[in-house]
Amino acid sequence: MKVTIEKGVAKGTVFAPPSKSMAHRNLICGALSDSSIIYNLASSQDILATTECLERLGAKIQRIEKGIKIGGLNPENAQSVTIDCRESGSTLRFLLPLCLLCDKEITLVGSTRLLQRPMTVYENLCKEKGIYFYQDSKCIKVKGKLKGGIYTVDGAVSSQFISGLMFSLPLLEEDSVIKIVGELQSESYLKLTISSLKEFGIDIDATDIRNIKIWGNQKYVSKEMTVEGDYSNAAFFEAFNLLNGEVFVRGLNENSLQGDKVYRELFDKLQNENAVISLADCPDLGPILFALSAANKGAYFTDTARLRIKESDRVGCMEKELKKFGVKMDVEQNSVRVYPSVKPPCEALFGHNDHRIVMALSVLATLTGGIIEDAQAVSKSFPDFFERLCDLGVRVKKSEA
Repeated sequence: MKVTIEKGVAKGTVFAPPSKSMAHRNLICGALSDSSIIYNLASSQDILATTECLERLGAKIQRIEKGIKIGGLNPENAQSVTIDCRESGSTLRFLLPLCLLCDKEITLVGSTRLLQRPMTVYENLCKEKGIYFYQDSKCIKVKGKLKGGIYTVDGAVSSQFISGLMFSLPLLEEDSVIKIVGELQSESYLKLTISSLKEFGIDIDATDIRNIKIWGNQKYVSKEMTVEGDYSNAAFFEAFNLLNGEVFVRGLNENSLQGDKVYRELFDKLQNENAVISLADCPDLGPILFALSAANKGAYFTDTARLRIKESDRVGCMEKELKKFGVKMDVEQNSVRVYPSVKPPCEALFGHNDHRIVMALSVLATLTGGIIEDAQAVSKSFPDFFERLCDLGVRVKKSEA
């Protein structure tokens, strides 16, 4: 899909879409309960992937008004099946440990890019625990059964591996400890997982976040949960306020544990000279922060290496696309400097099959006008993004590429 965005100013009120991070977690916990109801779910590709994979593994799902009734998943009874994680790293990394509770061969497939993202943490754990793990460019196959004990996990790649283990370890007979070594990335996302687990009755001691104690023989209790608003995607709307817009975002939980809640503080920083911003705990904000810094006073970003292993190489892709706006970036292994200056793009922009790049470029294009190809990538997390832009007075024309 190709979109043409006209130069304009966004004004109005928008309600935040449901949090993708919390939806994944609530759906998994709900599936492991007898019967739970999860309200306020978006029909994004990532959430559909998690829902369908849980159903393939044995969860009973009934779509109801404004939500989903889900439950009855006993991973020990799962059969040898193939589950399609599409492009969702959360789905793949959260559900793989659940596939290690049945001692049946489970095949996990997904997009080419998803299967290129690092899985060495699980590969090493399986090797250490004597569990079969096979990966090639088309799939991952696992077979074996987890047992309680000590799980030493490198926290430097992604917190998703740790979250995945936390969903499964309470169901084992034995107690377990997750020992996190190395640099811990995205600690705030671990807190989201812990919060969801506790809501569904799982007892976990994370007083020392590097030594998480999980007791065995636990049971997920049934709950009714409403997914809170998403700070990650709300950022793209409040970004207009740094581009002469006047946009108010409603429906956010001010007490949320979401790490991307920090965007408001970071947006304030971008209005100062010589801003220095770490992306260690908020890598998903990288694309919109790069775009906004180019339109304001520039900025220096640290802890950017992990952006290269997301849905795209977000550093390289944003450098390429911002160059079309006349923006200069200095890119190092783990840092990026963006210089201020935005001109009308000299050619069509490209989304690189990355929802956050498409949305960041869309926001910036309201300053100059522009065409974005591969814009359908927004369906991964925010399928009605362009309709929301139109509601704010931004003129958007869609066409087939």
